[in-house]
Amino acid sequence: MKTKIIALLSAILLLPVLLAAQDVKQLVEKVKAKLDKVSDYQASGKMKTNVTFLKVPIANITMYYKKPNKMKIKSEKGFSFIPKGAVNINMSNSLSSGKYSVLDAGTDNINGTVVKVVKLLPEDDNADVVLSTLYIDETNLVIRKAKTTTRENGSYELEMSYGKYTEFGLPDKIVFSFNTKDYKLPKGVTFDFDDGTAKKTEDKAKNKKGRAEISISSYTVNKGVDDTVFQ
Repeated sequence: MKTKIIALLSAILLLPVLLAAQDVKQLVEKVKAKLDKVSDYQASGKMKTNVTFLKVPIANITMYYKKPNKMKIKSEKGFSFIPKGAVNINMSNSLSSGKYSVLDAGTDNINGTVVKVVKLLPEDDNADVVLSTLYIDETNLVIRKAKTTTRENGSYELEMSYGKYTEFGLPDKIVFSFNTKDYKLPKGVTFDFDDGTAKKTEDKAKNKKGRAEISISSYTVNKGVDDTVFQ
């Protein structure tokens, strides 16, 4: 009898935890369903890069996306100082596999909006992404913020603002924050340093913080993107 009572009490105590886990899983599925409306897009915008030891001009860019995980950013300047892992700015890439455990991490507040905090743990031990933390706007079913830790490309953070394309889960503004020590610049690339001299940056990019802001002026959604764009 005593054992049955303990088992019953344990079940009662665990019930809220199980229900919470189910709730956040359903929330993630709703966000994924919204993102799944987008098969491809082409977006135009401007990118401002802020790295303490570099002078990188504001550039006009074009972004291309195609399901399930093709992504490319083209700059008029011929380069984009964006970490390799961070080009997954369309969050459907993070949710496309569905092979992850979902954990309820409570709530937070982003610019006056209460958001649900959800942690995604990939079930594949060899996956590049080790942990993703999503800050979800439950009213609009969009991801306001995401923190990602990877095996190969360090850690980075995305903050997203929404407007005209909220119905597709596509942000008007994206802000990357990352540590430059985790990334390598393309071979032979040089930039102007703050002292006005041109130097190779590979040895300088140690323990520096990087930030890139992309402001989108327009999207062309679900009109087709040729695969040659990503080559």
